[in-house]
Amino acid sequence: MSADLLRRGASPDLRASHADRDRVVDVLRIAAGDGRLTADELDERVEAALSARTLGELAVLTADLPTGVGAGVVEAKDVVRIQQEGGSARRGDGWVVPRRLEIDSSWGDVTLDFTQAVIAHDTLHIELDMRGGTLRLVTRPGIVVDTDSLVISYAKVRTRAAGDPEVPVLLRVGIGGHLSYGRVVARPPRSAFRR
Repeated sequence: MSADLLRRGASPDLRASHADRDRVVDVLRIAAGDGRLTADELDERVEAALSARTLGELAVLTADLPTGVGAGVVEAKDVVRIQQEGGSARRGDGWVVPRRLEIDSSWGDVTLDFTQAVIAHDTLHIELDMRGGTLRLVTRPGIVVDTDSLVISYAKVRTRAAGDPEVPVLLRVGIGGHLSYGRVVARPPRSAFRR
């Protein structure tokens, strides 16, 4: 992150790279997801980050955020593959969301819990090849799930938005591929009171 470079002695007048701008945008999105920035603040700062010319201009945009936020930016993989037969797979607390997730599953369940996930990109494409199982997405405000590209055979798709319309969209999850004899369920976490 640019503020880290400045602390290590880099000149604030040094020209920012595309990667520097992208890292700051990721930090801002994570901060908004944590409730540290409003939707308007996020929009203003992202616009400023994308047009910043120097590291000093970028550093100003994250100066009021805790240093732990910058440390939370992790390089996400472009493609991750989950392959299983007759079992279950789960991605939970702190998992890093890739740009593309390929799921090949037969007669087993896959759970993707986004409530504490590290979201480094604004989109996730899931290519699904599932027979006889459930793909379960546990969402939070700011995560939108689209199943329009999914082909289903003897299967069900049920999505329910996770709450607050004031929260900016942090992640768009697009699900494509094929699902037969199974289900896709996207929902917010279950309330502790319902247990």
